[in-house]
Amino acid sequence: MANAPLAVRPVTTKTDTRDFIELAYRLNRGDPNWVPPLRSEVAGTINPKKNGWFSHAVARLFLAEREGRVVGRISAHIDKLALEMPAEQGFGPGTGFWGLFEAEDAGTARALINAAEDWLRSKGMTRAVGPISLSIWEEPGLLIKGHDHAPTVMMGHHRPEYRGWIEAAGYEPAKQLVTYELDITQEFPPIVQRIVAMGEKSDRIRIRTVDKSRFEQEAATILGILNDAWSDNWGFVPLTQPEIDDVGKKLKPIVFEDLIRIAELDGEPVAFMITLPDLNEAIAPLNGNLFPFGWAKLLWWLRKPQVRTMRVPLMGVVKRLQSSRMASQLAFMMIEYIRRAAVSEYGASRGEIGWILDDNQGMVAIADAIESRINRVYQIYAKQL
Repeated sequence: MANAPLAVRPVTTKTDTRDFIELAYRLNRGDPNWVPPLRSEVAGTINPKKNGWFSHAVARLFLAEREGRVVGRISAHIDKLALEMPAEQGFGPGTGFWGLFEAEDAGTARALINAAEDWLRSKGMTRAVGPISLSIWEEPGLLIKGHDHAPTVMMGHHRPEYRGWIEAAGYEPAKQLVTYELDITQEFPPIVQRIVAMGEKSDRIRIRTVDKSRFEQEAATILGILNDAWSDNWGFVPLTQPEIDDVGKKLKPIVFEDLIRIAELDGEPVAFMITLPDLNEAIAPLNGNLFPFGWAKLLWWLRKPQVRTMRVPLMGVVKRLQSSRMASQLAFMMIEYIRRAAVSEYGASRGEIGWILDDNQGMVAIADAIESRINRVYQIYAKQL
């Protein structure tokens, strides 16, 4: 069957879309560490009416078939905001992307990547970056270390053989993203405790929880800090209001006030830290389905999650304070306050921080100071077209 003719074609019908979604469940079914995402969430990600990312991006989905059987999938996409970024920050003019990649074998992988590249060339792109699914803020990179344990909420998990197939297609590493894990039942080292204690004595510093009844205003505050704090990072593309609105709807059920902190300096919000209970622990047994009983189980879990792992997907300090002692102090204070709440209120014992750019010296230093270790590595590749 592997020698049978292979056809790659665009997704054009509802049946195609269903097949595009379902393929991942079939190909990853044998991996005990793959967490089946909710099908409704996957459908929303690729639906321009439900994903605010499409307000500044276009995408084409492809299926690979052999003898009428779907054996692979890929997306090719162009982010108009990424095109406007400086080339030295990783993207910029002429840069297109591909992602949502799944394939049964090396031949299928090559054909899919070729199809994505051809589409990008037809749109005037001169460079391809991937895998990024679909936004840099969603699931960027290919997992190359950490296949031996399940991903946390909003993190990707990929078959080990994909690395060789992508590199055989001429792709070279462009950037690595890492996550750190740590035992949060243990107090942080004495030096970190002293820094936190000093901050608590300062009249200039206030570390507050978010107010969920003011969700939109709090989201706007965090968005403002985020777009300033991350603006010089490799791969940065500003988050837009439509994206924040859609992400807010998706994440609001797992937003808990004591797990998200905003740091104020002299009354001005200057830093934030978002922590999410690992939703993957609740959805893993559902096999991607909310019905007939998954919805009730998930609602019960969401009342007051008791989890093993908490994930910190985002934190940031305004640019003017970065590389200062104040930035580190605010970060340590937020981390410590959230650590206490995670353990005492949610029964958590493990934390995961990331993703983090592997050369982000400030965040790497913080991760090292709280004695965390790298547990997952994601590789982003690039190729001239």
